Amino acid sequence: MEFKNTHRAMVFPGQGSQYVGMGKKLAERHPAAKEVFQEVDDALGASLFKLMCEGPEEELILTKNAQPALMANSLAVIRVIEAETRKKINELVDYVAGHSLGEYSALAATNSISLSDTAKLLRLRGESMQAAVPVGNGAMAALLGADMDVVVKLVNEASKIGICEIANDNAPGQLVISGEVKAVDEAIAMSSDFGVRKAISLPVSAPFHCSMMKPAAEVMATALEATVINSPDVPLVANVSALVGSGNPSEIRKSLVEQVTSLVRWRETVLWLSKQNVLSVVEIGAGKILSGLNKRIDKKLISLSIAEWDEIDEFLIKIESGE
Repeated sequence: MEFKNTHRAMVFPGQGSQYVGMGKKLAERHPAAKEVFQEVDDALGASLFKLMCEGPEEELILTKNAQPALMANSLAVIRVIEAETRKKINELVDYVAGHSLGEYSALAATNSISLSDTAKLLRLRGESMQAAVPVGNGAMAALLGADMDVVVKLVNEASKIGICEIANDNAPGQLVISGEVKAVDEAIAMSSDFGVRKAISLPVSAPFHCSMMKPAAEVMATALEATVINSPDVPLVANVSALVGSGNPSEIRKSLVEQVTSLVRWRETVLWLSKQNVLSVVEIGAGKILSGLNKRIDKKLISLSIAEWDEIDEFLIKIESGE
């Protein structure tokens, strides 16, 4: 069967989707998955897969562990799908994208960055993001029921007392802000005056995707410059632009560095995919967060979440039937 012109995109989740036990059953069921987890363990010189399987959860959710763990889980799913279909990802899908760290997963899945290098980069990314701002100095908050123009006005007002920036444009009525504690707290306090339905302080250890992450961006710039990067086998929609780039390695490096301090344009990414006549968006890896967001962004899109064997099996049936 010819799988080209599938009108399908694959997307890869970001931090927050992790859970103890992810990947365990898949590794028991399929050697391709087990090989991924072993390769990541070897690259890191640590038993990350044991932590993924057994916890404790408080260790798994640490940024330095969660980021490579989520990538490993997503790549295990990809390798199983490729093994079962005997097709490479570029024969199964037209576009890829990832939410924050998920962009690294997308690059690994499309053979732009090797699996072992991606694991090392994400371990470093997690460590450098955590180290960029002393614990207690930064904060993030989710703003529900407000559009971008409203939140722009809110953060502009809160920025008068400290750093406050938009970190994630996740879906209509769901944005995330990031910055100094005093400024984010001020934005939360003022939110109802700006018409925000609900403002929720997020339990995070650092203010991700804002200018306070500049030290982490500098660390990643050095690491990425020393990393072999190839043009991805499938067009990648970048977080920082919500567009497909040229695939040039230097452009990919630049985008990944900017991503550390920049807005994650997820809503725009999904809308761009829809405009390219993408009919289905398949979330690869732990959780169903992106699938939920995608349905809110464009109700016409068919959204699937694939992490476990039964979900992979269902996806394989859809492929065979030409869906």
